[in-house]
Amino acid sequence: MRTRQNRGLIALNLLLLAVLGAVTLPPIAGAQNERGRTRGEYTMVAGNLDVGGSDAVFIVDSANAEMIVMRWDHGRGRLDGVGFRDLDLDSRANVGR
Repeated sequence: MRTRQNRGLIALNLLLLAVLGAVTLPPIAGAQNERGRTRGEYTMVAGNLDVGGSDAVFIVDSANAEMIVMRWDHGRGRLDGVGFRDLDLDSRANVGR
C-alpha cells in the first residue's frame, strides 16, 4: 500500500516541478529586439523649462541615442511627456553645417 502512495506522491511532485519550471522560465521576449534596439543606458537630469517655468526631467538613452523630456504637472501629480529627440538623426543633420 505504501509503495502505491509513494509512486503517486513522486508523480505529483514531478508534475508540480514541471509546472513550476514552466511558470518561472518564460520565453524570451523578442519584440524589443526585432527592431534592433539595444538595452538602454539612461542618464536623468532635472531642470526647468523656459515655457511656463515648470520643473522637468531630461532623460538621455546613450545606448540608443535618444532623449525624452518629461514635465511635472503639479495639479495632477504626474509626469507628462513634452518632447522626444533622436540624437543620431540630429547629429547627422548638423554634419553639413
